Amino acid sequence: MSLQMSDPSSAPVLDLAHVDKHFGDLHVLRDINLRVAAREVVVVVGPSGSGKSTLCRTINGLETIDSGTITIDGVLLPVEGRPLARVRADVGMVFQSFNLFSHLSVLDNVVLAPTMVRRERKAAARERAMALLDRVGLADKADRRPAQLSGGQQQRVAIARALAMQPTVMLFDEPTSALDPEMINEVLDVMTNLARDGMTMVVVTHEMGFARRAADRVVFMDQGRIVEESAPDTFFTDARSERARAFLASVMTH
Repeated sequence: MSLQMSDPSSAPVLDLAHVDKHFGDLHVLRDINLRVAAREVVVVVGPSGSGKSTLCRTINGLETIDSGTITIDGVLLPVEGRPLARVRADVGMVFQSFNLFSHLSVLDNVVLAPTMVRRERKAAARERAMALLDRVGLADKADRRPAQLSGGQQQRVAIARALAMQPTVMLFDEPTSALDPEMINEVLDVMTNLARDGMTMVVVTHEMGFARRAADRVVFMDQGRIVEESAPDTFFTDARSERARAFLASVMTH
């Protein structure tokens, strides 16, 4: 699967239909229906505990679903085993924590998955990894270990590592929430550039400025449901639901 091969006029790159998920008695996702077209940037916002991160984790199979279907580039998300691993390889994911291998250099962190999972030749993987590190502004740090980098730099390496697999869609689960304030913009700038370059993205974030600037569509979740979704201008100036208006009032006042 390839981002460049996707056709916006065809079936969506990502299609969630009637997805439900429970953690014991807690109903965390309730009849979720969401379609994401090629090259579209969808930003998911909402209060803590609304199901945003769980939604992200179900898309790449880190969490199983109780009912419904998830389709990625026309392939139904398998439950387990090698079929799941093959589909998951086409879904890049950037987490709150960076999850870099501390004993490897920055370059080797980026090279590892393409050579181990895709079985790419190491020389070709290293060449593309260096290009990706340059893209996120860290080519000069290729030989460093993660501990020698700031949090913002580590997160940019994590983005490069996800991009190295040439994913069909990129998922971001609160990618700036663990960062000091001065490091947030350097990560958001990389994500904004990815959006401009046409990467299909689903972004869970509390950064409303990024949502305004980069999203094609904002999805607002509350209590496990998608309450409303609209273009950023509409959502931020004329949210339809009282719950969304209350949420915006709380987050836009500081």
